[in-house]
Amino acid sequence: PSPPRSTETIVVTGTYEPVPLGESDRSITVVPAEKEYQILFNDPTGFLRLDPSVDLQARGPNNIQTDVSIRGAHYGQTLVLWNGLRLNDTQTGHHNLDTPIPIESLERVEILKGAGSTLYGSDASGGVVNFISKPPETSEVHLRTSVGNFGINQQHFQLLLARKGWTEDLTADRDFSSGFRFDRDHRSLSAASLSHHTGRLGTTDVMLAASDRAYGADQFYGNYPSWERAKSWFAAIRQTFGSSMETNFSYRRHTDLFVLYRDRPELFTNRHVLETYQGAARRRLSLGQNTTFHYGTDASYDAIRSSNLGIHTRGRAAAFGAIDFRALGRFALNLGAREEVYRGLRHQFSPSVTGSVWISPKLKLRGGVSHAFRLPSFTELYYHDAANTGSPDLKPEQAWSYEAAAEWRPADRFQVQTTLFQRREHNNIDYVRQSPDETWRATNFRRLRVTGVETGLRRSLRGNRELTLSYTGLRLRTDPEPGLLSKYASNYPVHSGAVHFQGMVGGVLLLRTRFGVLQRNGGDPYLLCELGVARAYGSLRPFVQFSNLTNTGYQEVPGVAMPGRTITAGIEIRIRFN
Repeated sequence: PSPPRSTETIVVTGTYEPVPLGESDRSITVVPAEKEYQILFNDPTGFLRLDPSVDLQARGPNNIQTDVSIRGAHYGQTLVLWNGLRLNDTQTGHHNLDTPIPIESLERVEILKGAGSTLYGSDASGGVVNFISKPPETSEVHLRTSVGNFGINQQHFQLLLARKGWTEDLTADRDFSSGFRFDRDHRSLSAASLSHHTGRLGTTDVMLAASDRAYGADQFYGNYPSWERAKSWFAAIRQTFGSSMETNFSYRRHTDLFVLYRDRPELFTNRHVLETYQGAARRRLSLGQNTTFHYGTDASYDAIRSSNLGIHTRGRAAAFGAIDFRALGRFALNLGAREEVYRGLRHQFSPSVTGSVWISPKLKLRGGVSHAFRLPSFTELYYHDAANTGSPDLKPEQAWSYEAAAEWRPADRFQVQTTLFQRREHNNIDYVRQSPDETWRATNFRRLRVTGVETGLRRSLRGNRELTLSYTGLRLRTDPEPGLLSKYASNYPVHSGAVHFQGMVGGVLLLRTRFGVLQRNGGDPYLLCELGVARAYGSLRPFVQFSNLTNTGYQEVPGVAMPGRTITAGIEIRIRFN
C-alpha cells in the first residue's frame, strides 16, 4: 500500500522541481501563511518563530535588524530566498532579513534545514528560508490600520487584480513606533509589485520591491547610542519555457547609513552602498518513468562602495546537476553536485546524497549527507572601528551536514517527526578576542561541531484548526585558540520548544496563540507568549494582537533589550470586485 497523499502539500525548496512533501527526502518545514490569518501577524518573520529550529535574534520588533539562524548556525549561515531568488547581503549577514517582502502577498514559508549549497551555493550552511508568494485568484482591495502602546502606528494597503492570463499584486506598508525606551524608535516604509502572466512560451513573473527603515540602534553593536537607516531595492524577472526550462535575472541594491553616536554624527558615520546582479538557467530532462536529470548554471556579481570598507567587487559562477529517482510515491533518491568558481579561479565543490523510503503506509525513514560553504562577507574582510576589525585573509567556511529522520503518520490528521542531525564545520568565521579590553577580530576557527535533535507533533482538528508541539535541542563544541572569547558562536539556543494553536473558535473568531520556551547557552530559560484574535468574516475585520504577554525581560542578542508586553489593535477592510 502507498503512503497517504490525498491532502499533501507541494514543496519547491530543497528540490529542483515541485514534489509532494511526503516524497521529499530533505528536512523541510512548511509554515502556511493563509490570507485569513495574516491579520494576526505584523511581518513575515513572525511565521519563522513557529519553528523552534529557527532562532531569530532580533534587535527590535517587526523585523528591525533581525538575524536568522537554523540549527545553531550563526547569522550569516542561513540563505534567505523570495520565490527561490537569493536575497542575502554580501556586505553583512545582519542585513539578510532586511527585505521588502510584503506579508500580504505570502502564501507560505518553506524552511530547509541542513546544508543547501548543492542547490543554492554560498551561505546555505545551516539551512534555507524561502518566502513564497502566490498570484491572486480574485480582485480585491485590503486596507488595514492599527495602533498600540510604545507609539505604534501601522497601515497596510493591498490591491489584487486577477484577469485571464495575468494578475497583479500591489502593496504598500507603513510602520512607526516611538520606541519602548530611549533610542529604540523605528520608522519603516515598503512597497511592492508582483506581476504574473501566462503566455504561449510559459509563465512570466516580474517582482519589484523597495523598503526604507530607520531606527534607533542603542547597544546594537556595542555600548553606543547609535542610529541606522537601511534602504533596499529589488527587481527580478523569471521566465519559464514549458515545464522543462526556467531562467531568471535579479538586481538588488542595499544602502546602509550607520551613525555610532546619534547625537554626534560627526564623530563616526559609515555609508555603504551594495549592488548585486544575479542570473540563472535551469533545465529538466526526463531519463525514464522514474528518473529525472536536472542541470543548469548561475552567476552573480557584487560591488560595494563604502566609506569604511572601501571599494570592492566579487564575481561567482557555478554549474550544477542532480539525478533524481522516485518510484511508486514511496522511494526517493537524489545525487547532486555543484562546482562554484569565484575570486581568482578559486573553487568550491558541494556534493549531496539524500534519500527516503516509506517502509509502511504510516512510517517514513529518510537521511542524507551534504556539503556547504560560505564566502566571508565584505564586513568580515574589511571593516574596522573602535570595537571590531576585519581580516582580509579569511578563508571560506566549510561544513558537512548529516541527518537521519523518522516520520510517523498514524492517521490523516496526525503526524509525529523526529530528526537527529550533526553539522561539522571547518574554518568557521567569528569575531574573537582574549580580554574584554581588546578589539573583536574576525577569525577562522579550526573546527566546530553542532549536534542536535528535532521532534514535533502536528494534529489537525475539526473546523480547520491545528495544534503543533515542537522541540529542538542543540549542543555545540568548538576549539578556538586557548583563551579566546567568541562573539557570536556561543549565542545559540540549547533548548527551544513551542506550542502553537491556530483556528476558528465559536464560528466567528480567528484565534492564534503561541507559547515558546527558550534557553540560550549559559543563560536561564524564558517564556514568551503571543495571542491574536480577529473577526473571521465580513468586510470589516477588527483584530487585536498581544506580544510578550507575560512581560518577560529578555535579550535575543546579548546587551540588546527587547520590548515588554505589547498590545496592538486595529481593523481591516476588504472589498471584493469583479
